[in-house]
Amino acid sequence: MGICEGKKSMSRVFVPPISKFATIICLTLIFPPPTLSLKSAVNVWPKPRLVSWPRPLAKFLSANFTIDSPYHQHLTPAINRYLGLVRTEHYHPLVTPFVTVSASVPPLQTLSINITNLAVPLQHGANETYSLSISEVGETAYLTAETAWGAMRGLETFSQLVWGDPPAIPVGLYIWDAPLFAHRGIMLDTSRNYYGVEDILRTIEAMSANKLNVFHWHITDSHSFPLMVPSEPELAAKGSYGLDMIYSPSDVAKIVQFGLEHGVRVLPEIDSPGHTGSWAEAYPEIVACANMFWLPGSDGADQLAAEPGTGHLNPLNQKTYKVLENVIRDASNMFPETFYHGGADEIIPGCWKADPTIQSFLSNGGTLSQLLEKFINSTLPYIISLNRTVVYWEDVLLNDVVKVDSSFLPREHTILQTWNNGSNNTNKIVEAGYRTIVSSAEFYYLDCGHGNFLGNNSQYDPQTTGHDSKEGASWCDPFKTWQTIYNYDITFGLSKDEAKLVLGGEVALWSEQADPTVLDGRLWPRTSAMAETLWSGNRDEGGRKRSGEATDRLNEWRYRMVSRGVKAEPIQPLWCIRNPGMCNAVQSF
Repeated sequence: MGICEGKKSMSRVFVPPISKFATIICLTLIFPPPTLSLKSAVNVWPKPRLVSWPRPLAKFLSANFTIDSPYHQHLTPAINRYLGLVRTEHYHPLVTPFVTVSASVPPLQTLSINITNLAVPLQHGANETYSLSISEVGETAYLTAETAWGAMRGLETFSQLVWGDPPAIPVGLYIWDAPLFAHRGIMLDTSRNYYGVEDILRTIEAMSANKLNVFHWHITDSHSFPLMVPSEPELAAKGSYGLDMIYSPSDVAKIVQFGLEHGVRVLPEIDSPGHTGSWAEAYPEIVACANMFWLPGSDGADQLAAEPGTGHLNPLNQKTYKVLENVIRDASNMFPETFYHGGADEIIPGCWKADPTIQSFLSNGGTLSQLLEKFINSTLPYIISLNRTVVYWEDVLLNDVVKVDSSFLPREHTILQTWNNGSNNTNKIVEAGYRTIVSSAEFYYLDCGHGNFLGNNSQYDPQTTGHDSKEGASWCDPFKTWQTIYNYDITFGLSKDEAKLVLGGEVALWSEQADPTVLDGRLWPRTSAMAETLWSGNRDEGGRKRSGEATDRLNEWRYRMVSRGVKAEPIQPLWCIRNPGMCNAVQSF
């Protein structure tokens, strides 16, 4: 057992053997520090796992403040970025901190960074642990991390501790921090509506500030194919919305490099065999039911797609695999990420049944599930051969109509991302022995609550009261509030061993009704809520949900994000944070 053996309230915290900090950790556990609030100067989002700050003291940063660190090709640019930020941000908290800032002690001159292993690459499971110590005496603060990626997390924490003009920082402070979940991300759909490179970079920068580490890029879909694939250039040339709405290899390289310098992995998703109507612009012969009206029947029985935009790759056409292998190979060359997302969601029976060759296959005793099994068996081994772990949406195993047998999905090479039925489907996936990423639509879909996007829809014409309020609503209503996101436990109902298969979670922004004009507001600060729960949890030391306590802190963090250029939407009137407790549902005494 680690330091301070037997302290049950800290049973989830692994304290590394850094002996010089052992005493302060033990004292913190035995004599907990006062509750941190906006009246203090320690308002770090996500909330660190362990904070000791016995006295509300602070001192100024030197005008010549610097950061001392070994060279690292991705960390060094981050250090330069954070150095500029702490020197010039001059953030003024909404509530003035009740902190004594001493002008009589020497200012803080240096942050010294020590890293155990600089060679660890940015990949799933990379250690992000860090510790930060700022003494009341001395002119140097110390940041210690196992990896460059942990050092980046510590730098973000350090930057959030700095406030004011001239800049000041708390002293007599010790933080130990590490994420509860290794996979913490955002999924962004850039097919239905296009996002410029700068929009993606701004999103990655905000992710890093919230200690998120995976940008899941749903690049292509039936609506457009905006990725320029060098060996298959016609896919983007003909399948994108236009030549000015294409991501070139150099664009991808810029995004990947930017991600590395912010500790954010870029995980590509090329969805197939469904959601591939845009491929038909270049290769109509390999796509079933392309460019057809999505809902030909009045009762939905002949539905050809989950929504407007039809097209599934034909698993019986060998050219399908030639084109797809080129796409997969080039995507793997452009994205160094070791996870490759193959999609495999929402196979609509009507689409495959509309194709003559598939009709013949089915009339001779074949099944739709056999078609999907043929597709998976023809593509998954190739992806694995490229040293990739394959991620699929849960449908490939859990769909009621079209799915594959688990024998086609080797557990050591396959991760399933869940999006339906909340914790029920998470339970099914881990019970089957698969690792999972949680994106439950009931909690983590950020596009919900903005209405149905279909045109010519009579559901939008109620003239009397008492009509069904769900008429014309989006399929995943209601809007997911930040509190809903914050209070979701992604391992709910799982045993400790089952919970180990939950890698983490992702919020998802599908873009039927989103584009760059609303991107920041749809993502932030609701994504910040997930970021904290996956980093340090959503409960206090007593095991109680802490969303109430988090409200003022998230308000403050939202304003700071706005000051950093992220147009996060407000969660309360400014009056509420200026009048603590007055906007609560229940009066605090």
